[in-house]
Amino acid sequence: MDSTKITGNVNPAAPVHSTRIRVGRSIDGYGLSPGITQEQRVGVEKLFSAASSKFSGDLAGTYYPLAGMDEAVRQQLVDDHFLFVSGDRNLQVAGMERDWPEGRGIFHNTEKTFLVWVNEEDQLRIISMQKGGDVKGVFERLARGINTVGESVKAECGKDFMLDEKYGYVH
Repeated sequence: MDSTKITGNVNPAAPVHSTRIRVGRSIDGYGLSPGITQEQRVGVEKLFSAASSKFSGDLAGTYYPLAGMDEAVRQQLVDDHFLFVSGDRNLQVAGMERDWPEGRGIFHNTEKTFLVWVNEEDQLRIISMQKGGDVKGVFERLARGINTVGESVKAECGKDFMLDEKYGYVH
Protein backbone atom coordinates (compact mmCIF):
# COMPACT_ATOMS: atom_id res chain seq x y z
CA MET A 1 0.00 0.00 0.00
CA ASP A 2 1.72 3.08 -1.28
CA SER A 3 0.19 6.42 -0.31
CA THR A 4 2.49 8.26 -2.72
CA LYS A 5 0.34 6.89 -5.57
CA ILE A 6 -2.56 9.03 -4.37
CA THR A 7 -2.19 12.21 -6.37
CA GLY A 8 -5.44 14.00 -5.60
CA ASN A 9 -7.60 14.67 -2.60
CA VAL A 10 -11.09 15.89 -1.77
CA ASN A 11 -11.58 19.56 -2.50
CA PRO A 12 -11.09 21.33 0.86
CA ALA A 13 -14.17 23.47 0.13
CA ALA A 14 -16.37 20.36 -0.20
CA PRO A 15 -18.64 19.72 2.79
CA VAL A 16 -16.98 16.46 3.88
CA HIS A 17 -17.66 15.64 7.53
CA SER A 18 -15.15 12.79 7.89
CA THR A 19 -13.11 10.19 6.04
CA ARG A 20 -12.79 6.56 7.08
CA ILE A 21 -10.91 3.72 5.41
CA ARG A 22 -11.02 0.23 6.87
CA VAL A 23 -9.65 -3.13 5.85
CA GLY A 24 -9.68 -6.65 7.16
CA ARG A 25 -6.56 -8.75 7.54
CA SER A 26 -6.07 -12.37 8.56
CA ILE A 27 -2.85 -14.10 9.54
CA ASP A 28 -1.87 -17.08 7.41
CA GLY A 29 -2.25 -20.37 9.28
CA TYR A 30 -4.97 -19.12 11.64
CA GLY A 31 -8.62 -19.99 11.02
CA LEU A 32 -11.08 -17.56 9.53
CA SER A 33 -14.30 -16.76 11.34
CA PRO A 34 -16.39 -18.74 12.07
CA GLY A 35 -13.90 -21.64 11.94
CA ILE A 36 -11.19 -20.13 14.12
CA THR A 37 -10.47 -22.14 17.26
CA GLN A 38 -10.25 -20.67 20.74
CA GLU A 39 -6.50 -21.31 20.78
CA GLN A 40 -6.03 -19.58 17.41
CA ARG A 41 -8.16 -16.61 18.45
CA VAL A 42 -6.05 -16.13 21.59
CA GLY A 43 -2.93 -16.49 19.44
CA VAL A 44 -4.11 -13.74 17.07
CA GLU A 45 -4.79 -11.49 20.05
CA LYS A 46 -1.30 -12.11 21.47
CA LEU A 47 0.31 -11.36 18.11
CA PHE A 48 -1.62 -8.11 17.78
CA SER A 49 -0.98 -7.09 21.38
CA ALA A 50 2.75 -7.44 20.72
CA ALA A 51 2.42 -5.50 17.46
CA SER A 52 0.48 -2.68 19.12
CA SER A 53 3.41 -2.03 21.45
CA LYS A 54 5.51 -1.20 18.38
CA PHE A 55 3.28 1.65 17.21
CA SER A 56 4.98 5.03 17.55
CA GLY A 57 4.26 8.66 16.76
CA ASP A 58 0.66 9.28 15.73
CA LEU A 59 -0.04 5.51 15.77
CA ALA A 60 0.88 5.08 19.45
CA GLY A 61 -1.98 4.25 21.76
CA THR A 62 -3.49 1.58 23.99
CA TYR A 63 -4.73 -1.98 23.47
CA TYR A 64 -7.78 -2.97 25.54
CA PRO A 65 -8.54 -6.70 25.82
CA LEU A 66 -12.29 -7.30 26.19
CA ALA A 67 -11.76 -10.03 28.79
CA GLY A 68 -11.45 -8.36 32.18
CA MET A 69 -12.05 -4.86 30.81
CA ASP A 70 -12.61 -2.18 33.45
CA GLU A 71 -16.21 -0.89 33.39
CA ALA A 72 -15.15 2.77 33.07
CA VAL A 73 -12.95 1.92 30.06
CA ARG A 74 -15.76 -0.13 28.52
CA GLN A 75 -18.23 2.73 28.92
CA GLN A 76 -15.82 5.26 27.39
CA LEU A 77 -15.28 2.99 24.36
CA VAL A 78 -19.07 2.63 24.01
CA ASP A 79 -19.51 6.40 24.29
CA ASP A 80 -16.84 6.88 21.60
CA HIS A 81 -18.76 4.40 19.37
CA PHE A 82 -15.63 2.24 19.14
CA LEU A 83 -16.57 -0.87 21.06
CA PHE A 84 -18.18 -3.85 19.38
CA VAL A 85 -20.42 -5.89 21.63
CA SER A 86 -21.77 -9.39 21.92
CA GLY A 87 -25.35 -10.16 20.99
CA ASP A 88 -25.49 -9.83 17.20
CA ARG A 89 -27.78 -12.72 16.26
CA ASN A 90 -26.12 -13.22 12.86
CA LEU A 91 -22.68 -13.54 14.44
CA GLN A 92 -24.03 -15.91 17.08
CA VAL A 93 -25.68 -18.21 14.52
CA ALA A 94 -22.46 -18.23 12.46
CA GLY A 95 -20.50 -19.32 15.54
CA MET A 96 -18.42 -16.15 15.58
CA GLU A 97 -19.14 -15.30 19.22
CA ARG A 98 -17.86 -18.54 20.69
CA ASP A 99 -15.77 -18.08 23.84
CA TRP A 100 -16.86 -14.43 24.16
CA PRO A 101 -15.02 -12.21 25.15
CA GLU A 102 -11.77 -14.22 25.24
CA GLY A 103 -9.22 -13.41 22.55
CA ARG A 104 -10.89 -10.16 21.54
CA GLY A 105 -10.03 -6.52 22.02
CA ILE A 106 -9.70 -3.05 20.60
CA PHE A 107 -6.77 -0.72 20.06
CA HIS A 108 -6.92 2.99 19.42
CA ASN A 109 -4.25 5.62 19.10
CA THR A 110 -4.12 8.66 21.35
CA GLU A 111 -5.92 10.88 18.81
CA LYS A 112 -8.58 8.18 18.19
CA THR A 113 -7.92 8.29 14.45
CA PHE A 114 -6.47 4.76 14.14
CA LEU A 115 -8.27 1.69 15.50
CA VAL A 116 -7.90 -2.06 15.30
CA TRP A 117 -10.65 -4.47 16.29
CA VAL A 118 -9.25 -7.89 17.17
CA ASN A 119 -11.37 -10.97 16.43
CA GLU A 120 -14.68 -9.22 15.93
CA GLU A 121 -15.80 -10.46 12.47
CA ASP A 122 -12.31 -10.46 10.97
CA GLN A 123 -9.14 -11.46 12.78
CA LEU A 124 -8.05 -7.83 12.41
CA ARG A 125 -10.23 -4.94 11.30
CA ILE A 126 -7.88 -2.00 10.77
CA ILE A 127 -9.45 1.46 10.58
CA SER A 128 -8.05 4.92 9.89
CA MET A 129 -10.31 7.98 10.11
CA GLN A 130 -10.40 11.68 10.79
CA LYS A 131 -12.56 14.76 10.40
CA GLY A 132 -12.58 16.36 6.96
CA GLY A 133 -11.68 15.03 3.55
CA ASP A 134 -7.94 14.28 3.73
CA VAL A 135 -8.16 10.90 2.01
CA LYS A 136 -4.42 10.76 1.40
CA GLY A 137 -3.61 11.41 5.08
CA VAL A 138 -6.11 8.79 6.24
CA PHE A 139 -4.75 6.25 3.76
CA GLU A 140 -1.12 7.01 4.67
CA ARG A 141 -1.84 6.37 8.37
CA LEU A 142 -3.69 3.16 7.51
CA ALA A 143 -0.80 1.90 5.38
CA ARG A 144 1.76 2.60 8.13
CA GLY A 145 -0.39 0.79 10.67
CA ILE A 146 -0.88 -2.25 8.44
CA ASN A 147 2.85 -2.40 7.72
CA THR A 148 3.75 -2.18 11.41
CA VAL A 149 1.37 -5.01 12.33
CA GLY A 150 2.50 -7.16 9.39
CA GLU A 151 6.19 -6.72 10.19
CA SER A 152 5.63 -7.50 13.87
CA VAL A 153 3.58 -10.65 13.14
CA LYS A 154 6.24 -11.83 10.67
CA ALA A 155 8.98 -11.30 13.28
CA GLU A 156 6.97 -13.05 16.03
CA CYS A 157 5.73 -16.14 14.19
CA GLY A 158 7.11 -16.07 10.64
CA LYS A 159 3.62 -15.65 9.14
CA ASP A 160 2.29 -13.08 6.68
CA PHE A 161 -1.23 -11.82 6.12
CA MET A 162 -3.29 -14.22 3.98
CA LEU A 163 -2.92 -13.08 0.39
CA ASP A 164 -4.33 -14.79 -2.68
CA GLU A 165 -2.74 -13.97 -6.02
CA LYS A 166 -6.11 -13.68 -7.73
CA TYR A 167 -8.45 -12.40 -4.97
CA GLY A 168 -6.15 -10.26 -2.81
CA TYR A 169 -6.15 -10.23 0.97
CA VAL A 170 -8.33 -12.94 2.47
CA HIS A 171 -10.33 -12.12 5.58
